[in-house]
Amino acid sequence: MKILVDTHVHTIASGHAYSTLNDYVEEAKIRGLEMFALTDHGVAMPGGPDLYHFYNQIVIPREIDGIKVLRGIEANLVDFEGGLDAEDRLLDQLDLVIGSVHPICLPKGGKKEFTRGAIAMMASGSIQILGHPGNAQAPLDIEEVVRAAKAYGVAIEINNSTFLTPSRRGSEENCARFCELGLKHGVAFVISSDAHIRYDLGVFDGALDLVRRQGLDESNIVNTDSKKMIAFLQRKGKLKNDYNSGI
Repeated sequence: MKILVDTHVHTIASGHAYSTLNDYVEEAKIRGLEMFALTDHGVAMPGGPDLYHFYNQIVIPREIDGIKVLRGIEANLVDFEGGLDAEDRLLDQLDLVIGSVHPICLPKGGKKEFTRGAIAMMASGSIQILGHPGNAQAPLDIEEVVRAAKAYGVAIEINNSTFLTPSRRGSEENCARFCELGLKHGVAFVISSDAHIRYDLGVFDGALDLVRRQGLDESNIVNTDSKKMIAFLQRKGKLKNDYNSGI
């Protein structure tokens, strides 16, 4: 199985990442990717950019040196009612919104509160992907979240960085359970790098190994190529006036 679209990429604008847009374009060409999404952290993350950074992504070409670029954000859950750190007008404008639970951006809470917030994010219609829900540092009720993802048509992310980042130790079992229940309920998945430096772009080894062991194949994953990814986003009301040919 090949993944030709990386849906989760951070530039130097995120504050704790180390590569530029041009760096990622160069790396995408080396790795044979068709597309990647710029998804810098929202403003609630320490070191994150101003909202204007995201609004101004309209200046970024749709395609650079043969690589398609999606304009996005990794928005942070900021309360347990589904609130995000970006206004609706911006979220509507962007091509792709990942909604993620980062405890550093939230009041003190636990599994019950994190689960309520994650489901409320999906119910809001503002996000297309639920970011790294297997993260053991932000535990969720997996059954409830999977059922909500199916109900609201949100893709569940299997995040390769989860298998590499020391702060997410203990997450593999959760990710496996998300795959098991997601397969059972017919949920869409994306596989991403969560790259914070160009050398991690398009690196999916840990995530791919897991999903294969859990029985997922290309039919369950929407970002195996750019056409599938565009079609998924268009079903979610995105890219209405773009990429109309060849789909």
